[in-house]
Amino acid sequence: MFHVGGARSALFNWAVAKQQGGVFVLRIEDTDASRNKPEWVDGILSAMESLGITAGDPAFEGPYYQSANAGIQRDAAARLHADGKAYYCDCTRDDVLARTGGKQTGYDGHCRDRGLEYAAGRALRFRTPDEGETRVVDLIRGNPAFSNDTLEDFVVARGDGSPVFLLANVVDDMDERITHVIRGEEHLPNTPKQQLLWEALGATPPVWAHLPVIVNEKRQKLSKRRDKVALEDYLADGVLPAAMVNYLMLLGWAPGNDEEILPFDELVRRFRIEDVNSSSAFFDLKKLTAFNGEYIRALTPGEFKDACAPWLTAPHAPWTPDQFDQRVFDAVAPLAQTRVALLSEITDNVDFLFLDEPAIDEDSWNKAMKGDAATLLADMRAALADAAWEAEPLKETVTTVGEKHGLKLGKAQAPVRVAVTGRRIGLPLFESLEVLGRERTLARVDAAIERLAA
Repeated sequence: MFHVGGARSALFNWAVAKQQGGVFVLRIEDTDASRNKPEWVDGILSAMESLGITAGDPAFEGPYYQSANAGIQRDAAARLHADGKAYYCDCTRDDVLARTGGKQTGYDGHCRDRGLEYAAGRALRFRTPDEGETRVVDLIRGNPAFSNDTLEDFVVARGDGSPVFLLANVVDDMDERITHVIRGEEHLPNTPKQQLLWEALGATPPVWAHLPVIVNEKRQKLSKRRDKVALEDYLADGVLPAAMVNYLMLLGWAPGNDEEILPFDELVRRFRIEDVNSSSAFFDLKKLTAFNGEYIRALTPGEFKDACAPWLTAPHAPWTPDQFDQRVFDAVAPLAQTRVALLSEITDNVDFLFLDEPAIDEDSWNKAMKGDAATLLADMRAALADAAWEAEPLKETVTTVGEKHGLKLGKAQAPVRVAVTGRRIGLPLFESLEVLGRERTLARVDAAIERLAA
């Protein structure tokens, strides 16, 4: 599944590429066979497509596969060794612990000057400079410096000769002409090592930009073990892709002028990677939902009905196909569009129109059916039986009956709403009654009276 953090990183890269007339490169780092399946690549492409990052766009290249570059990665490792910038090592972790009395877990440089040649089981280590510092040009974090004496001689190729991720990543970036690396801040500790490799291979390092970590309401980094993090899950809940794109673009960056709801083209025009905040970005579910509500209300009536379609059939809908009436839905869709914040909410908002009996929410029932609710409903039933069956006369009828019971409209309509729709909150009641019809409305009020009597 596509993590929302990865989606945010992809969008920031895409924005920079589009803004500067550059190219967004999708690379699948597939050297770990246990984490590499074709369907997962398809999932990445599909998720990006939903965000508007499309493979058919001239600004898109890929997907490239890291495994396809194995030859030039091995060549780079051999060149580092030939130039004296890397050396072979046969030490194990236990060897290092034994030599240092258990005081050092990082590599101690034991094989630096032993002159070992390649043999099975011997790793290739990069010869990190003993002195000085490695300064990283980072558009978000300034130019952080890393003292070279804190960087051990790290492995660049395993004992079987295969390059490790650090080297493979650098070689692939060179091969694909990468100029900007925009990624999460968890990769920052690797950056001085990668920069040293770029320089050792005779190339100019890219510009780096390490994005702030995304956190939950407890300021903990979003975790798939604890939080909902998959982009697909949010889309399945009825978050519109355009709303998700808009929201993700604001995680760590703001367009200014207190504006937030903006089309992607305008966000791209204003976006500046150097203006991204280095502080952690809060993934606010309430704000995302509010954003989505704004986008839903901006849809045309036809777009809204099309967007709702997946939630009006199985497995989301509790009604059967023959119970659903498109004309009935079309009649209430404009009412629902002003109220739902997630497309998935449409099902609960309209189910009373298609089910034979309303799905009663017990909490709503207990709160609405207090006191002498049975008498109130009986009076309502009698008045509604003779009322003109349009929204405004129905409202006047319920208001009049409520006044006789000393109730304002809000409290007077609550028992009717729960009896008819099953819930205390939903579409406007009187427009809903008009669509539902007199016969079905009175039958449901009768059923509620019988339940109260029982």
